[in-house]
Amino acid sequence: MKQKHLDCVMPAAGLSSRMGDWKLMLPYRQHTILDESIENALLFCSRVIVVAGHRHEELVKHYCRHDNVLVVINSHYQQGMFSSIQVGVEHVESEHFFICHGDMPCVPADIYQQVWALKDQCTVFPGTLNKPGHPVLLPNNMIDIIKNAPITSKMKPLIMAHTVKYLGLKCDEIYLDIDTPDAYQSLIKTQ
Repeated sequence: MKQKHLDCVMPAAGLSSRMGDWKLMLPYRQHTILDESIENALLFCSRVIVVAGHRHEELVKHYCRHDNVLVVINSHYQQGMFSSIQVGVEHVESEHFFICHGDMPCVPADIYQQVWALKDQCTVFPGTLNKPGHPVLLPNNMIDIIKNAPITSKMKPLIMAHTVKYLGLKCDEIYLDIDTPDAYQSLIKTQ
């Protein structure tokens, strides 16, 4: 059941240094890894906020005709993932919002739905305390906390300073990010 007003922030700004190639635009299922990650999120969310950095011009051009995809630019992307999340949350308009990485093309819509079912005024992870996974659902009261934190911050301590729930799902998709050549080869074998 797709939500009418629910944003998903999707960091997609990195250099893909471990991959040795720009992983987001690598072919997967008749399009790209990032396309698949976005499509999966849009099966449940109403809008994906893609945070671009490295090669951002290509992402802006690629998604300019997609009404439910907003590409925003993180000019400080080399500062790390947290800087991209800070840029992304600036554009969140929904009461809750998801964060899921652009290199996680195997997260199906039903995972978003199951996490959503536990929504409250707290953060909800699909996995466990030791292995939280993605997508993560946050209440919008986390936006100011994220925006006002130093750019060198990490998400986990910010989240853990507040109430957190864990769904306890036991599935590989919530952990599978495609960031090495081996991970990509394994992924395309399953197409």
